[in-house]
Amino acid sequence: MKAYDHPLYLSDVEDIARLDLPWEKLAGKTVLLSGGTGLIGSCLVDVLMKRNSIENLGCTVIVLGRNEQRARERFLAYQGNPLLQFVRQDINMPFALPVKADYVIHLASNTHPVAYATEPVQTIMTNIVGLQNMLELARSCGAERFAFASSNEIYGENRGDVELFDEKYCGYIDSNTLRAGYPESKRCGEALCQAYARQYGLDVVIPRFTRSYGPTLLESDTKALSQFLRNAVRGEDIVLKSEGMQHYSYTYVADAVSGLLYVLLLGASGEAYNIADVSSDIILRDLASELASIAGTKVVFDLPDATEAAGFSKATKARLSSAKLQTLGWKCRFPIRVGLHHTVEALIAQE
Repeated sequence: MKAYDHPLYLSDVEDIARLDLPWEKLAGKTVLLSGGTGLIGSCLVDVLMKRNSIENLGCTVIVLGRNEQRARERFLAYQGNPLLQFVRQDINMPFALPVKADYVIHLASNTHPVAYATEPVQTIMTNIVGLQNMLELARSCGAERFAFASSNEIYGENRGDVELFDEKYCGYIDSNTLRAGYPESKRCGEALCQAYARQYGLDVVIPRFTRSYGPTLLESDTKALSQFLRNAVRGEDIVLKSEGMQHYSYTYVADAVSGLLYVLLLGASGEAYNIADVSSDIILRDLASELASIAGTKVVFDLPDATEAAGFSKATKARLSSAKLQTLGWKCRFPIRVGLHHTVEALIAQE
């Protein structure tokens, strides 16, 4: 059994697919997304396809990607369903589609430390050049709305003046570092979206995700939580590669997708929205202890290697306020301990 076939994950997907949202906006429409086989993208596909089956929505989902085999394996459950299509495409190259996309969502991005350190150019280009190609596609086909998946990383380091980052907060980033490629390119990406909105009248929204996790976790993901989860699933001690005093926001993948849908379907044009909740804010050391408790193991400390260390965030406190998103009606459905249990159980079943 794959983790995304586990009953807990499937129940979470259905829970999101039954939310009281204006789904009629997607009826008979086409949703195009990059990063469709990633952590958040693949869950979004599952939710949209579940909504199709619940309500006969007739929403066509087109997934862009470079690896057709991986997409076929991930979405095997929808084989033969004309409402899910795959288009092989490197989004860092200009392209066109023979059909109109009504909603365009740019989710593709490197999102973990080793990739930031070993593929810094690709990381930046996907967030800028890849984004521009997606924006151009949306503009050329007259898309109704464009969504750019941004990140809590754009806030930089907490200056010590706030407890929670709202959407206007601006912390410190040392741009003259290798690690700065990810947050700075996300910042530039947001500015590019605003430029397209002003110059071309494109309707854009910007969901800002925080550290996300769930059963759709990719094997290549090297984030601290991802490594903790793999340790827990294998019944190993949880390896902490710092003192663990970092205080971050985390989001279970189903909540990340529901937040994206609220922003896509209800958000104000041109606005950014944090997707996070205080019920999932936790100190890294406590997060490690929670997973050690689930696994019946303990927390051990180990130094990172040079490549890992180069990709680590320097932020020690990055907690996001979701007050703006909550005005749209969104609420967290899977606080951290619930999300961790669902993730571990699904991943164990896959082992």
